[in-house]
Amino acid sequence: MYDIKKKPAVLLLEDGTSFFGVSIGKQGTSGGEICFNTGLTGYQEIYTDPSYYGQIIVNTTSHIGNYGVVSDETESSSVKIKGLVVKTFSEIYSRKTADSSLQDYLDNAGVVGIAEIDTRKLVRHIREKGAMNAIISSEILDLENLKEELDKIPSMDGLELSSKVTTSKVVEQISDNEEFKVAVLDLGIKTNILRNFKQRNCSYRVYPANTPFEEMQKWQPDGYFISNGPGDPASTAYAVETVKQILDQNIPLFGICMGHQMLGLAAGISTYKMHHGHRGLNHPVKNLLTGKCEITSQNHGFSVSAEDIAKSENVEATHINLNDDTVEGIRIKNKNAFSVQYHPESSPGPHDSRYLFDDFIEMIKLSKNSIPA
Repeated sequence: MYDIKKKPAVLLLEDGTSFFGVSIGKQGTSGGEICFNTGLTGYQEIYTDPSYYGQIIVNTTSHIGNYGVVSDETESSSVKIKGLVVKTFSEIYSRKTADSSLQDYLDNAGVVGIAEIDTRKLVRHIREKGAMNAIISSEILDLENLKEELDKIPSMDGLELSSKVTTSKVVEQISDNEEFKVAVLDLGIKTNILRNFKQRNCSYRVYPANTPFEEMQKWQPDGYFISNGPGDPASTAYAVETVKQILDQNIPLFGICMGHQMLGLAAGISTYKMHHGHRGLNHPVKNLLTGKCEITSQNHGFSVSAEDIAKSENVEATHINLNDDTVEGIRIKNKNAFSVQYHPESSPGPHDSRYLFDDFIEMIKLSKNSIPA
């Protein structure tokens, strides 16, 4: 049986703060930007979310691993996180339907982690000091030597990562009851987004991140979807150009997370790196068009500029975060285009926002009906 108590590990932050604990996952050394997720469940979906590529995840929930892992509870084809930090790690699991323990899952995926540290203290530190790089090691316990390895890790600010997680080829799913065709630009898409399209009788084609607009348009889709993804949105210029061309043709467009930022940039709205981002399942967002509040699932470290939106004649804010008033949704005036910063497909999280997929379908219907026969 795996015995985490016998294997020491260390977590070192960019500002010199360190935590000593015990090793989980694979033995080794790994680093990236450290961030925390406040979700009480859904750890497997979080670890396989491509938007977390290049990041070390801190789970704020006290116990992690107690319900094991299941093969179909993934948001991509592999684990995407660079490291894991938890307080209490369970190598045993109680769920009868689980395929394996989280320890075996992380070890097989090559994920280096650390447990038995004060995650509350760590999260308070990140909230105060902001996002920064960090490194976990169970093989280099000397902090000076580990600092040398940490210095080699690039900053997330200015980093283009969608090309690292996008599909390598076009993937097609034809609906038996096809009503519409949706072209998906994959910047790091989650599986449950595609399931939401399938549930609405949409056929879809998933295209690599750098696919030109002209290539996607050959399929004659009824609408375009721009997905979530990792890295600095301002460094994903190729996708911004694609979105601009879609807007020029006024084909219905829906963006989520990175796709939201791509739409903003295409419309002249700048993006910025947040102090420590939004990551969790309970973020309150107000829909400014309906006046209703929804509890949302979120995962992002960048945001669109509220100041730029306020000055824009073409972009309107549709949703705001009730914790900090950051912009969570926009629409382009006189265009068939809208986006949200959060994750309406949830997985994990509440389903308050899944109406947005229906709004997109309705936009497609109205657009098709307005085209002269």
